[in-house]
Amino acid sequence: MRYSISHQTVYQYHNAVSIAHHVIRQTPRELPYQQRLDYRLSAEPVPALVDSHEDYFGNLVNFVMIEGPHQQLIVDSKSSVEVTPRVVPDPDAPPPWETIQELCRGDVYNASGEACEFVFPSPLIPQRQEFADYAKSSFSEGRPVLVAGMELMRRIHADFTFDPQATTAATPLEQVFRQRRGVCQDFAQLQIACLRALGLPARYVSGYLETVPPPGQARLVGADASHAWLQLWCGEAGWIDLDPTNDLLPAERHITLAWGRDFADGSPLRGVLVGSGSHQLKVAVDVVPL
Repeated sequence: MRYSISHQTVYQYHNAVSIAHHVIRQTPRELPYQQRLDYRLSAEPVPALVDSHEDYFGNLVNFVMIEGPHQQLIVDSKSSVEVTPRVVPDPDAPPPWETIQELCRGDVYNASGEACEFVFPSPLIPQRQEFADYAKSSFSEGRPVLVAGMELMRRIHADFTFDPQATTAATPLEQVFRQRRGVCQDFAQLQIACLRALGLPARYVSGYLETVPPPGQARLVGADASHAWLQLWCGEAGWIDLDPTNDLLPAERHITLAWGRDFADGSPLRGVLVGSGSHQLKVAVDVVPL
């Protein structure tokens, strides 16, 4: 499946901003099941500097510097990708979860070392006993790691309510767990926290999801949004994607932008400003199948 993607971010500042530095992770990754056909980035005001580099996790990052007073910033990303079906193993094929746990002990560093960097707490995903307690019922003795991970995904989908008004990017994960409400970012980070609490490697993934309008209704321009899910490391089977928000294994409708320890490593756009006070943010995303 081929997609054309448009991602526009608009900041309206209450007072003029004199300098703005922004880091943008909106370039689709090159993967065995995903080919980036095109990517273009523009901003208004025109940036004084645009620079690109790969970060520690292999994500393509664009750095934009805006100089001069401005009360509005518009960042436009346009890309096209081709996504093919992923090779997903039989859930019973990966090893028992205890085997993965043993491979990723803190005092062991072997061929799985790179994956096992994702066992440890990160700035937005702390290690808490309550997360381990919640996960344990899915991880019975000797159970294949992917089977257990998929059951945990289904439980989070059933136990938590999608509510865009319940959280912000700054809401602590412990609060999400207590109130049982949140958005895709929260649910992905919660499942990662549960997996890491059991000593299993899991990483955060940001991207897009093609949305399908209800039968008989027209597709709304700009109504799509950024999406988030996670990957669980399953030994020789590699990293397997899990989407607790939708209770499914991502396939051709999921488009991968970036991954890392948590949302902070994969945020589509973040920055530092000089000036202003309050601001308004508007984001419009279109994921259009070609």
